[in-house]
Amino acid sequence: MGYFEGFRVTFEQLFRPRVTIQYPEEKRPKALRFHGRHVLNKYEDGMEKCIGCELCAGVCPARCIHVRGLDNPPDAPVSPGERYGFVYEINYLRCIHCDLCVEACPTEAITESKLFEFSFSNRQDAIYTKDELLVADDGQPKHLPWEDWREGEDLHTSAWVRATAPNGDADYEGRVAWSAELGYGVRPPEAGQLGDDDAGAPIDDITVEQVAEGGHH
Repeated sequence: MGYFEGFRVTFEQLFRPRVTIQYPEEKRPKALRFHGRHVLNKYEDGMEKCIGCELCAGVCPARCIHVRGLDNPPDAPVSPGERYGFVYEINYLRCIHCDLCVEACPTEAITESKLFEFSFSNRQDAIYTKDELLVADDGQPKHLPWEDWREGEDLHTSAWVRATAPNGDADYEGRVAWSAELGYGVRPPEAGQLGDDDAGAPIDDITVEQVAEGGHH
């Protein structure tokens, strides 16, 4: 009887809904804050966001980021600050996609896309240079030959966890606290610290009591 019991389990599976994804023709949807391949962003006027501060390299636990800043040319500045990222490299043989570089960046210059399917035939290709990381003139990430980009994987490249106000003040719920990106503009404010019932309420309609009930995290 044990022999036929095993077949019963097999035949039951024949009539259940399929859960298999036909990869690579079909991909499973990725989470909003999925950590993929990095992107260096620009402001809407085309200036680079990176100011060469090297904070991303300093915070990286895998030591995979190499940055060198340079003073901006007075007649043709590359970024709005005094300096810009002259050299920017990421070694993806070391990167663990922890997203700490994104958290450390004061100008939202380095963010992550949802692309993770890329492979290399040699070690040199695994070291992404600034030319490969920097977005194109339309604000879109550059698609390299060994990367499998699909629709939507370049959207909301800066959709990462960050407080929407200084000190996480819930009074700033619903207010945008980040700059616009070339090709994408300003993305909507993130849901914050208030309850789900108040998530869509205008900031002017939220009382002090509601803020206190929502708490600070």
